[in-house]
Amino acid sequence: MTINDAVRALAGTMILISVALVYFVSPWFLLFTAFIGLNLLQSAVTGFCPPSIVFRRLGLKD
Repeated sequence: MTINDAVRALAGTMILISVALVYFVSPWFLLFTAFIGLNLLQSAVTGFCPPSIVFRRLGLKD
């Protein structure tokens, strides 16, 4: 698994968790979904992605 694969898997997992939280707990968890989306946009524009730093330190390849 590469870093890009891991970042996409993490983002998808977090979005699915936030959707479940919206459905079962509170609509306020849509803010969590929005945060994930903003982080993805920021990463696309700036090229800076904090999870990729963590995955690189864990030994995943580029």
